Amino acid sequence: MRADPSSSAASSPFIASFGPPVAAPQDTLGCTSGLLRNDHELSANGVRVYRKTVDGEQRQQVETDASGRGVLVGVSLRDGHRRRVLHEHHAASHDFRKGSIYIRDFSDRYRADLLGGFDFVLLEISHAALERAFDEKTGPRVGGIEPVGSATDDVLAHLAAALAPALARPTEASMLFVDQLCLAMTSYLVDHHGRSAPPGPPRTHRVLSRSHEARAKEMLRSKMDGSVSVAEIADACNLSRSYFIHAFRETTGQTPHQWLVAQRLERAQALLMDFERPLAEVAAACGFSDQSHFTRVFSQFTGTPPGSWRRKMRVDK
Repeated sequence: MRADPSSSAASSPFIASFGPPVAAPQDTLGCTSGLLRNDHELSANGVRVYRKTVDGEQRQQVETDASGRGVLVGVSLRDGHRRRVLHEHHAASHDFRKGSIYIRDFSDRYRADLLGGFDFVLLEISHAALERAFDEKTGPRVGGIEPVGSATDDVLAHLAAALAPALARPTEASMLFVDQLCLAMTSYLVDHHGRSAPPGPPRTHRVLSRSHEARAKEMLRSKMDGSVSVAEIADACNLSRSYFIHAFRETTGQTPHQWLVAQRLERAQALLMDFERPLAEVAAACGFSDQSHFTRVFSQFTGTPPGSWRRKMRVDK
């Protein structure tokens, strides 16, 4: 993004010098790096996830040349943003509230005036990831993704909000969870924002065989920190990622991430029964990044911190 020349020197995107103005550094989405309060990034299997936040009311501009990078989906996390998108023969203004989305294809040149600050979670979905999603989709076939200037989408808003903590604390993020959310958002995008193509086969009921279920659970247990990806497990079972996700949920009643969290907490409760074992040691043994991360997850799922849970177990015993 480049600040409007009428903005103050402090917010100008040009670096002061005695020669011609030099454009300030920009990120891969065209944002002026120095203006970003939040600038976080994660990636998983052909999808890059960003959190971009700019405060203030100065007018800015963003521009990216046409490329083969795929599709960009933006989900607004707050009210009050407006942008004027400059097309080849016309311009269109769009207002964004919390939960508003936009979708654009990187194959088109993008130019926009951004009015006011913003806070977005953005998914850059590569062509390879989209093609996999098209191929794995059952039911009506999809031939592409429809662009969206601004619209409310509660499902994408909910999933983007779930990604925000992982972007803020990447060292605590379970890559299995991030991978799963990216796959869910990509599949949803294909299902609900895809362009129609000739009809395909109807959806089918999908479950894992006993051997595939056992192999998947074994791989999940072997990486208690969630560092195994959906793609790795699906490949080991010789299944597509989409089929594996649906079949695992049909078979166990949980997503792979939910199942793994339950296993980690079950193991943690068993280790907590050794009343002398430090909480930090329990956290590490169960795949949590640190004791604070362990305490947050344990409290969320059991309603009480691990220390309090152990004291209660000691009294009851």
